[in-house]
Amino acid sequence: MNLYPAHPVLLVDDEEEILASLRLTLALAGITNTILCPDGSTALDIAQDREVEAALLDVLMPGRKGDEILEGLLNLQPDLPVIMVTGVDDVDLAVSCMRKGAYDYIRKPADSERIVSALTRAFELRTMRRERRNLSSGFLSPAPPKSEAFHEFVTCSPAMLRIFQYCEAIATSPEPVLIMGETGVGKELLARAIHNASARKGEFVAVNVAGLDDQAFSDTLFGHVRGAFTGADRARGGFMERAAGGTLFLDEIGDLPLQAQIKLLRVLQEREFFPMGADRPKPLTARIISATNRPVDELKDAQRFRADFYFRIATHSLTIPPLRHRPEDIAPLTDHFLAQAAKTYGHTIEFPARLLELLREYAFPGNIRELRALLLDTAGRSQNGRPGLHALAGKLSQIQPAQQSCAPDQLFSTFLRLPTLHEGSEALVAEAMKRAGGNQRRAALLLGITPQALNSRLKRRSSSSV
Repeated sequence: MNLYPAHPVLLVDDEEEILASLRLTLALAGITNTILCPDGSTALDIAQDREVEAALLDVLMPGRKGDEILEGLLNLQPDLPVIMVTGVDDVDLAVSCMRKGAYDYIRKPADSERIVSALTRAFELRTMRRERRNLSSGFLSPAPPKSEAFHEFVTCSPAMLRIFQYCEAIATSPEPVLIMGETGVGKELLARAIHNASARKGEFVAVNVAGLDDQAFSDTLFGHVRGAFTGADRARGGFMERAAGGTLFLDEIGDLPLQAQIKLLRVLQEREFFPMGADRPKPLTARIISATNRPVDELKDAQRFRADFYFRIATHSLTIPPLRHRPEDIAPLTDHFLAQAAKTYGHTIEFPARLLELLREYAFPGNIRELRALLLDTAGRSQNGRPGLHALAGKLSQIQPAQQSCAPDQLFSTFLRLPTLHEGSEALVAEAMKRAGGNQRRAALLLGITPQALNSRLKRRSSSSV
C-alpha cells in the first residue's frame, strides 16, 4: 500500500536507533517522505519553516519534555496531528497529552501495523482539516482564489460559483472526485479545471469507460506486458501509467460493469495496479476523477453498482445543475456562442431580445451543448446577420421530445413558462393537423371535437393572421 502524504512526516526521538527503525517501518509501508529529529528544538524549527503532514513525538527526551514540544508544534501548526510515543505506562501523562491536543498515544514497543494505522488516520484527518479550512475561506470570497483554472466556464450563476469554491478547496486532495450532472452540462470541463487548480505535474487523461468489456477495460487502464495475451507482441502502458502524477478522468463511470468495478475498487484501495500479465504491481500516482449522468439513487442500486465502489469513488462529490436551473446563464452563454459563430461565418449576428426570451422559455434537455448547437445552426441560417424569429421558434418546436401518451403534468414539461390557454389550444390544433397529414376529419378525431368545430377554429385563425 502506498500512502503518499502531501507533506513530510516528522519523527522526533532522542534515540538514533528508534528513528532509523521508524523510518524503515514507514518506508516499507510506502511513506518515504520523513524528517528525522533528534530533539524537540529541532522539530520546532522545522515546523516553523515548513508544513508537515503529521508528527510522531517521543514523550520523554532530555531537555524539554514531549508535552511541551507538543504545545509548541500545535501553536505553529494548529491542524497538525501529533502522535505521542512513550515507553512509560503513565495514564496521567497520556491524558494530559490528549487534553493538550495530541491526536493519538502509542506505547513502546509499538508494532509496525499500529504505527502505520495511526498515521493513515492522521493523514485522513489532516486532509479533512485542510479542505475544511480552504472551503471556509473560499465561501468568504466572491470567487475562487485560482479563478483562472475555471476561466473556460461562461457563467454568472451563484450555484456555479459555489461549485468552483468547493472544487478549489478539494483540488489538492489526492482522494477521488465524482462529478454528477445531466448530459451537456460540462462535467469533463470541470474535471479539467480541478486538475488545473491542483497544480499536479502529470497529464490530464480522459477515457470513456462505458461499454468496455473486462479485457478491454483492463488493457485500456492498466496496460499489458509482452505475451499477456494473443497478439500482445510488445508491452503497452495503460492510461493509469500515462496519467502518472496527474489526473485520470473516467467518464460514464455509472455504466461500468460490476467486474470492472471490483478491479478498480482494489486499485483505489491499494493505490497500485497490475498491468495484464505482470506479476509486479505499479504504484498509482494519478488522481481519479469520475463523471456520470446517472442520478445518485441509480448509483446506489446494489444490483447495478457496488455500494463500496460508489463510496470509494465519491470521497468528494458534486452535482452540476442543469441549464434550466440557472436561466441567468442563458444571456452570457448566448453572447459567447454568437461570438464563436461570428468568427465561423465571418459576420456579426444581431440577436433580438424576443429571441433571447424564447431561449429562456425552453428547458434545454441537452443543456449547454444543445444551446451551442442551436445557436450555431441559427447563425448559419441567418440572412444579412439577422436570424429569423420564426425559424428559431420552429427549431425549438422540432427538437422538443415527443409527448405522445404523456401524463397531463408532463405535457408542457419542456417549457419553463406555461403557455396561455390560447397558445396551448393553437399548439394542439397545429400538432393534430400535422399528425393527420392535413386531413381535418382525422385531426378532429385526434382532438375529440367535431370536424365543423375544427373548421371554424381554422377559419378564425386564418382570418386573424390576415
